[in-house]
Amino acid sequence: MATPVIMPKQGQSVETCVITTWFRQKGDTVKTGEILCSYETDKASFDLESPADGILLEIFFSDGDEVPVLENIAVIGKEGEETEPFRPGSEKTAEASVDKKQDGKEKTNETPVTTGEKMAEMPGGRIKISPRARKLALLKKIDLKTVAGSGPGGRIMVRDIEMSLKTAPSFTVPKAPVTESGQGFSDKPLSNVRRIIASAMHTSLQNSAQLTHHMSADVRKLLEARRKIKDEIQSGKKTHDITLNDMICYCVIKALKKFPEANSHFLGDSIRTFAGVHLGLAVDTPRGLMVPAIKNADAMSLPVLSKELREAAEACRRGSISPELLQSTAASFTVSNLGAYGVEMFTPVINLPQVAILGVCAITHRPADLGNGVMGFIPVIGLSLTYDHRAIDGGPATLFLKEIKTEIEKFEI
Repeated sequence: MATPVIMPKQGQSVETCVITTWFRQKGDTVKTGEILCSYETDKASFDLESPADGILLEIFFSDGDEVPVLENIAVIGKEGEETEPFRPGSEKTAEASVDKKQDGKEKTNETPVTTGEKMAEMPGGRIKISPRARKLALLKKIDLKTVAGSGPGGRIMVRDIEMSLKTAPSFTVPKAPVTESGQGFSDKPLSNVRRIIASAMHTSLQNSAQLTHHMSADVRKLLEARRKIKDEIQSGKKTHDITLNDMICYCVIKALKKFPEANSHFLGDSIRTFAGVHLGLAVDTPRGLMVPAIKNADAMSLPVLSKELREAAEACRRGSISPELLQSTAASFTVSNLGAYGVEMFTPVINLPQVAILGVCAITHRPADLGNGVMGFIPVIGLSLTYDHRAIDGGPATLFLKEIKTEIEKFEI
C-alpha cells in the first residue's frame, strides 16, 4: 500500500511550514531515511526524510509552497499504485486528517474548505491566516475580508493572497525585473529564515534602547587551562575537548548568578528575572543564524556545559534542533562569539525580550605591567556587552561586564 509523506508538526506553536527545496523528483526511487526535501518553520530549517522504500509517485506541493502541518505533501509506493486518495483536499484525505488530529488529542470541528468558499473566522472576529500570508497581505495592502481561505478550516494561506493579487491588479506592487545573464548582478530571493532574522533584528533595534560597553580581559589563565586540556587529550587522560568558548560561557553564567538583573526579560510593564540561567548561544549555520537555548545551564559542570553547547550547535547545523529551543523567550541571556573570525570589537544585537547579549571578540596582545617595573605584552580578549537601557542602567551593566572579566581572569579548571 502506498505511504503518504506528511509535513511534520515542529512544536506546538507551528501551524504551517514552507517547502524550500525538493531533493528528489517524481518517479525517483527512494529508501527509508533518505532526505526528500527541506522545509522551514518560522524559527528554523529542517530536512524531511523518506518514511518508506519505494517510488516517489506524486508530489503535491512545490518549492516555496506554504503547507499546513500534518498535510500530505507526497506519496511513496509501488509503480501503478493510486495516489489521488492522498491528494490534499480529497474526501479520503480530509477524513484521515481529522483522524490524525483526534489521535493526537487535537480534536476539531473544523473541516477543510476549498478556494471560493467563505473565509472562516475565529471567535471575536479574528481572521484565520498563516503568519507568512499575513505579512504578504500587509505588504501588498490586501483586504483580508475579500480573500477566501483554502487552508484547513478556511485558513488563509500564501497561495490565497497570491491568487487575490492576480484577480485584483490594482493592488499589486510591480515585481523587480528578472535578472538576465550579462547584467553584472544577480537577484536572490530571501529564504524564510533570512526574512525572520531580518525582521527580528530590525524589531530589536527599533523597539529597544540599546547601548554597548566594551572591555578587555586577561586570558592567560584561560589559555593555560586550554593547553592542559589539549595535553591531556593527546596523552589519553581526557576524551572530551573543552574550548575557550565553553570556558567563557561558564564564566558568564557565574557572573549572571551575581547580577541576575542581566538574566531577565523586559516585558514592557514588568521585568521577569529568572532563577536559573537559560543560556542562548548564537550559531552560524548554512541556513542562517540560530540561537538555541541551554536550559538551566547554571546547574551544569563545565564538562557537561561543554557537551550541551556542542550538541546544540551540531543540532542547529543538522537542522534537527527543537523549534521550542529557538524561541527568543527560551533563553534568558545570549552569547555571540566572533573571535574565531578575528573580530576585535562589535555591537551585538539583543534577542528580545532578553535584556542583554555578550559579544566575545578575538584575542589580541596588549602592553601591560608584568610586575617589578617590567612591561610586556599579554593576551587579552575583547568583551562587548549590549544591554537594553530600559531595563538596566549603565552602572549595573558595567559592573556585570567587569564581573565577567574578573571570572575570566581568575579562571581555574
